[in-house]
Amino acid sequence: MEAIVVNGPITRILQKMAEHGAERFLAKQLAANDNSKNQVYLGGSFHALTLIPHGSIADDPSLIPGAVRDRSKAAVDFWWLDEQGISPAPKAQLILYPKYPEVRMSGFLQGAQRSPNSILNSRDDGRVLFLGICSDGRVIGHAVRRDHPAANELISEHQNLEMAGVFLDLQPLISGGADSKKLMLQALLRVHQRGWIPSQRLTSTGHKESYSAPNGGGYTLEAELGIKPNGLSEPDFLGWEVKQYGVRDFEKFTPKSPITLMTPEPDGGIYVLDGPKKFIETFGYPDKKGRPDRMNFGGIYKATKDFHKDTGLKLVVEGFDVEAKRICDFNGYIALINEQDLVAASWSFDKITDHWKKKHSKAVYVPSRKCKKKPDFYSFNQLPDFYCFGQLVDLCEGADLLGLIHALSTGIVYVDPAHKIGPGKNGKLTIQKRSQFRVLHSKLENLYQNVYKYDCSDLE
Repeated sequence: MEAIVVNGPITRILQKMAEHGAERFLAKQLAANDNSKNQVYLGGSFHALTLIPHGSIADDPSLIPGAVRDRSKAAVDFWWLDEQGISPAPKAQLILYPKYPEVRMSGFLQGAQRSPNSILNSRDDGRVLFLGICSDGRVIGHAVRRDHPAANELISEHQNLEMAGVFLDLQPLISGGADSKKLMLQALLRVHQRGWIPSQRLTSTGHKESYSAPNGGGYTLEAELGIKPNGLSEPDFLGWEVKQYGVRDFEKFTPKSPITLMTPEPDGGIYVLDGPKKFIETFGYPDKKGRPDRMNFGGIYKATKDFHKDTGLKLVVEGFDVEAKRICDFNGYIALINEQDLVAASWSFDKITDHWKKKHSKAVYVPSRKCKKKPDFYSFNQLPDFYCFGQLVDLCEGADLLGLIHALSTGIVYVDPAHKIGPGKNGKLTIQKRSQFRVLHSKLENLYQNVYKYDCSDLE
């Protein structure tokens, strides 16, 4: 994290939050209805779920069965900051109203020994709630009255700050005015200006090594940005997920293939109960290229398609109302099932949306071209492919959780697995697991609140 410059009342608050582990900072200017009785409004969508860490979402057990106003809840590990340090708010939670949809926060005063009761019980406009988000899932809060110097400073800085849902993103106030988006775009411009780059990947020790497999574009871009390959469901670079996609040229930017959004492992079905090997043996098929002792499980699975001819499975989405575009059961899931309704593999809404919100809250899609080029000199022993990266990128902000599930329900996003069992290089049996969720580049606008193109060369 960038060093915090203590030069005003807001940064002094953020500095104290940072001392307790906060790494991202948000502020909400509270309206009259934002109080302990009416809860704090976090937006007319589920975008707040991508900003506020929370526990599992479950139906509200206090509601009478069949109640008109259905809702669900998720606990928040919330702490109040004051002059003595931080203290827990053990009852803090998010309340989700799927019908609208809408998210509110409540319980932030209940059971909290050192909370700003008088401020949050007030109905005054102009109060400010500051939030510090920690990497371990804690949320640190601090509230000030409308006549507090930090509230006045926020009013003066308002026009210089970007919105993140209903929140003001305070990152520029703690990084000398350079927000993560600008820093990320500057890094992509440097990569673009390098021209043709030999296919490579970054090792776990931070060294570049030649990479000869066909999927080298993403690894090459990550290596240039200093991103080590990992299986973590966290953003790649300064809070941004960086995705590369191949194009035929940098004039029309026509994509050569669909984009792989994410590769989350299933958390239910035969795949989990009996293991990936049993799953592939049961539903897979012999290698179509005739390679001995190898079984594959592949194909394209859309919720709008029938059972796959090779595997006998189809994709279904349970617990989502497509017409209303809302979750009607937070225990719902995406699944591959057979004609007897046996669940072969499934991804719970909790699993899929948690992965999506962490990985794709902010994403940038970078076009690349590939060629076999042999320069006079380069530092690798092998002759790899070469890649160059375009300056016109897609910036996508506000990962839309409902948009993702709706896109899965309507076949816009689909599952394109690449599982296989076969002998490895040492002759021993190996299992490759890759559950790919993919989408056409032209359909990205269905998955985010804001999608727009940016020419990195404008930074020059």
